[in-house]
Amino acid sequence: MKRKIGPFAVSPIGLGCMNLSHAYGVPPAPEQGAEVLLKALDAGVDFFDTAALYGFGANERLLGRVLAPHRSRFVLASKCGMHGVDGKRVIDGRPETIRASVEASLDRLQTDVIDLLYLHRWDKNVPIEDSVGAMAELVQAGKVRALGLSEVSAATLRKAHAVHPIAALQTEYSLWTRNPEIAVLDACRELGVAFVAFSPLARGFLGGPLDVAAFDAKDIRRAMPRFAPDNYAANLRLYEAYAALAQEAGCMPAQLALAWLLAKGEDIVPIPGTTSVAHLQEDLAAASVTLNPGLIACLEALINQGTVIGTRYNAATQTEIDTEEFLPG
Repeated sequence: MKRKIGPFAVSPIGLGCMNLSHAYGVPPAPEQGAEVLLKALDAGVDFFDTAALYGFGANERLLGRVLAPHRSRFVLASKCGMHGVDGKRVIDGRPETIRASVEASLDRLQTDVIDLLYLHRWDKNVPIEDSVGAMAELVQAGKVRALGLSEVSAATLRKAHAVHPIAALQTEYSLWTRNPEIAVLDACRELGVAFVAFSPLARGFLGGPLDVAAFDAKDIRRAMPRFAPDNYAANLRLYEAYAALAQEAGCMPAQLALAWLLAKGEDIVPIPGTTSVAHLQEDLAAASVTLNPGLIACLEALINQGTVIGTRYNAATQTEIDTEEFLPG
């Protein structure tokens, strides 16, 4: 059953492409990334999510090279407003930067139009109305079909939506990151905005135990408090009961996490990422998993903002986002 994102109907589970080029240490070889992309397409995935930031353009180039011949078969989402400059990540939402960024993205993606363009981060030095206004001009120019926002609050969403209709809001959402439930999920539903859930497997935690000591030096999870050794050891104690619930549901742990999100509303589209074809196939099979209300209640009682130890971002990264956060309790 397709799910709606603005004018598009997409597969219930999309593909987040970030880790094919970025964030979790040394990325896979381009040939491996290409195999994942093509297997996803052949399996019916028709919603692919990338960004100018990922691999500082490498991810968009990969998608352009591999998927451009199949462009009519999928909805392409990319992001502007955060990209690499001289080897460093920069948040820049000025209209002129957005225009230049999108032109570069179109070139790398080998396409004439980006179906869904997100503002990757709200640049707090620039009014959201100015950034979204520049994005709206790209819609009018035929270079973009629909607009989205990433990691923003309900208040910022409403301000942006008043400038131009917002088709999708993307932020982290999983059993262990429930921040969207504070306000932004309700705001999306009030405005008719689809909710795209990134990191639906809790940065890999809900897929199986991780060896945090073995994370690559450049793995972004090394800076995330939930993966600090003591915090992770505490969080890992939740996993045994979680895995038992997956067994009760007759599915794999990763599938349980995705099935829970799909059950939270037909307006939610999770976009797990993977470098493995086997994991891709496992993730996509979650669309056929049905959870009963009792099991959902057990899941939510087991893993939530009160039982998970550590914030999702460190203090420095937290200043860059605009999402509502639970108060320390």
